[in-house]
Amino acid sequence: MSGDAIFWPMIVQAGLTLAVYWLMSKRRREAIAAGEASTRQFRENNAEPARSLFVRNNLENQFELPVLFFAAVLALHATDAATSIAVALAWIFALTRLAHAYVHVTTNRIRYRRPLFIAGYFTVGGLWVLLAARLAGIS
Repeated sequence: MSGDAIFWPMIVQAGLTLAVYWLMSKRRREAIAAGEASTRQFRENNAEPARSLFVRNNLENQFELPVLFFAAVLALHATDAATSIAVALAWIFALTRLAHAYVHVTTNRIRYRRPLFIAGYFTVGGLWVLLAARLAGIS
């Protein structure tokens, strides 16, 4: 397996972030058209209409745990530690983030969202363990 394969899940995660930006813009435009919000609300960022609130919150999430993912992927690649295990973990992370985002911007049911977050949390932790093992000469 090519060491570059680890970049595909990273590209998927970046695509997810861009898609959430697009969805937030769409939901905000819909709220303005329905008279539920005004452009001033967004300029001053003082209130978010209900139809876009979950999306805005999810967008914030895309700059929390995924930051550790991006750093781990780049570090694993730079240290020639982008093994098949690392690539598999990276894909698991990206897929759990896709599912987490879907739940967050639709039903926002914590019952479903939390396990997806936890799976991604441990997966990105696994990437960092792989990196640490590589640097320690264990792998």
